[in-house]
Amino acid sequence: MRTRARWLAASAALGVVLAGVLTSTGPASAESNGGVRVMPLGDSITEGTQVPGGYRIGLWQRLVNGRYTVDFVGSQFNGPASLGDHDHQGHPGWRIDQIDANIVGWLNTQRPQTVLLHIGTNDILQNYNVSTAPNRLSTLIDRITTTAPTAEVFVAQIIPLSNSNQEAAARTFNAAIPGIVQSKVNAGKRVRLVDMHSALTTADLIDGVHPTSGGYDKMAARWYSALQSVPGSIGDPGSGAGQTTAIVGALSGRCVDVPGSSTTNGTQVQLWDCHGRTNQQWTYTTGRTLTVYGNKCLDAAGYGTSPGTQVTIYDCHGGTNQQWNVNANGTITGVQSGLCLDPYNVGTGNGTKLVLWTCTGQTNQQWSRR
Repeated sequence: MRTRARWLAASAALGVVLAGVLTSTGPASAESNGGVRVMPLGDSITEGTQVPGGYRIGLWQRLVNGRYTVDFVGSQFNGPASLGDHDHQGHPGWRIDQIDANIVGWLNTQRPQTVLLHIGTNDILQNYNVSTAPNRLSTLIDRITTTAPTAEVFVAQIIPLSNSNQEAAARTFNAAIPGIVQSKVNAGKRVRLVDMHSALTTADLIDGVHPTSGGYDKMAARWYSALQSVPGSIGDPGSGAGQTTAIVGALSGRCVDVPGSSTTNGTQVQLWDCHGRTNQQWTYTTGRTLTVYGNKCLDAAGYGTSPGTQVTIYDCHGGTNQQWNVNANGTITGVQSGLCLDPYNVGTGNGTKLVLWTCTGQTNQQWSRR
């Protein structure tokens, strides 16, 4: 995580570097804000092959919009600019034994409070002693809980595979995991089971192994639900009220901006490169307004409730057209209209105007505050 203020809170063997990745090799350029340290741990599905950042993008959005202050940790670093924290411990092509051989050093260096483990896909893809893969997983979990005994360890059943023989092996592997996890719980370990397999279908895979962006987001939702169910695993959510931050588009990586630092009522807001000046700094208040300059509110022009209504700044007056819900799925919706804050025509460039639009669930309507 960056130190500036933020609101928080094929084959899996392929190590593909895709456009839009900040970097995917070498040591992480550590981002930290002092939040709860969470280590995403695994193979290319943690790294985000095919969709750089993978499930971490959607998980980050949910954490931010849930007001959780979380610090992703790991020796690796990748993902789009819209991902607020790029650190992770995902290694394309790695099997359980390879993670196990390195885990003690990673844990001692990164000191996570929470570990998100999704591993075993490559054992199946490489047909590597598949029958004993559950034993290797059990050993790895023991190594994690011994090295970091106070950490919360979330162990996922692996996602589906399109190849029918490999999927059969995945199901056999997954079937052993609940018993493994329960044995650790019985021994007093902080280990939790996450049913990730049922979160996706093969229709959510882009290449038969790795998820599409939608598939990764389904993984994010399942991780988030699991984390919320365990007190302390991601800390306690803050109210977010009173915090002054930028509002950053998930698709564009650009900030909600008042053109030319104007203070004129009715000025339509836009996307612009983030620069941190006052015309990009928004305060979310207990009255659910988003204020800029201390006295201007984000406003649905003319109390409009139809798709295409301009989103402007205006003197704050407490009307429902100036009240906004900031939602866990990353959307910002008007209290009066129920419509989503949206860059016009799915625009991502500087100067794209913002409007209200019917909520679609697409990334152009997702935002984070940081």
